[in-house]
Amino acid sequence: MQISEILTQSAVKAVSSVTSKKRLFQEISEIAHSAHGIPAGVSLEALLERESLGPTGVGHGVALPHARVKDLDRVVAVFLRVERPLDFDAADRHPVDLFFALFAPESAGVDHLKALALVARTMRNNDVCTKLRANTDPTSLHAILTEAQESKAA
Repeated sequence: MQISEILTQSAVKAVSSVTSKKRLFQEISEIAHSAHGIPAGVSLEALLERESLGPTGVGHGVALPHARVKDLDRVVAVFLRVERPLDFDAADRHPVDLFFALFAPESAGVDHLKALALVARTMRNNDVCTKLRANTDPTSLHAILTEAQESKAA
């Protein structure tokens, strides 16, 4: 599985700030709707439900919100970079500015786990995160994310 298979350029966005976790999830849901056709209300509810089980902030300013969505036929992703980090109840208690969200079919099983592992490996790379934080252009952000994996595979 490649990041380029799950993350389209239209699903990458940079915003100046969000005021709350719910507003962040609304923004991610709007992007998921426009890029992948997932009804915004469905993805928002799924993200909120998953987050209620425990925070998805993994530390170092990164969060990996994820949810299973009915009627989805494959794993898809949304990437959001916020200029002003948000308190996100992350494991290290630091605010988060890089959000890589995954949506998987209810029956995804191993594909969901593979995608989550792939994204986690990518976002653990300090060089990748530094480059993401230095850019606000969605095209550049998408290129950084997709090239990070390709350069490791080479």
